[in-house]
Amino acid sequence: MNSFSTKAGSESRLSDLKEGQSGRIVRIGGHGALRRRLLEMGFLKGTQVYVEKYAPLKDPLELIIKGYHISLRVEEATQVILDNVRQELSNGRETN
Repeated sequence: MNSFSTKAGSESRLSDLKEGQSGRIVRIGGHGALRRRLLEMGFLKGTQVYVEKYAPLKDPLELIIKGYHISLRVEEATQVILDNVRQELSNGRETN
C-alpha cells in the first residue's frame, strides 16, 4: 500500500467501499452480539481498514485490519462508519 488518493471530508459505510479502498473507523453501530463481535475482532475507533476483495457474488468481503485478514458479511459491514477513505492505485501514482 504505497500510494493513495483521498476523498476527504466525508464519512462512508464500510459496505460502500470498493476493492482497494481503505478508511479509518469513526464508529461502530449496532448493538448486542454483533457490536461486541466487531469490537473483539479489532474494529475500534481510529483503526485503518483495507478492503482486499469481495467474493464473486459480492458477499462477504475480505478485509485487512491490524494485519489480519477478516471476512465480513456486507450486512454487518454497514454498521462500520469510516472517514478518510482512500483508494490505492495499482500504478503507484496518485490522482487528483
